[in-house]
Amino acid sequence: MELNLQPLASFCHVTKEPFVAGQRVVSYLLRDPEKPEIMRYDVVESASEGFAPAGVVVCRWVHLYKPRKAGENPERALKLTAETLFLALADSASEPTPENTRLVQFLALMLERKRVLKPKGRTSDGARTIVEHTKTKHLYEIPSGDLNPEFFVQVQAQLSVLVGEPAAPKSME
Repeated sequence: MELNLQPLASFCHVTKEPFVAGQRVVSYLLRDPEKPEIMRYDVVESASEGFAPAGVVVCRWVHLYKPRKAGENPERALKLTAETLFLALADSASEPTPENTRLVQFLALMLERKRVLKPKGRTSDGARTIVEHTKTKHLYEIPSGDLNPEFFVQVQAQLSVLVGEPAAPKSME
């Protein structure tokens, strides 16, 4: 799964003020019915309560703003892959929501299958699964959940907003 998105903005979508290094920023991914592509909006956390974007919010996450370094290739950050979405949503600075938790669980399953993540067991209370990102060796705790058919229907609905509805099968007439 790959999506082409805008990179992290250097200013708040709501206040239009530039972000400051270390400032908490809320990033939103949404599908606007008026536009064909997925939109990304970055909003300073203090202004996020009043932010009501048009369209369907697929997910949101909170992170600390880091300005781009001189000479850094912004094109590299334009591609959102399952791995980069997982890393953004599973980051300890990101506040979990039911939608994000579902996506993180699903992406963890998918990335474990691709050997991008390696299972490392469970937390002592059994409420979270520990996985290791094979490239960085960073450990992430993923909420354990009931991966029943309803879970997959909900994830499918979220992903269809992100990547679009699947094409209807062509009839063989």
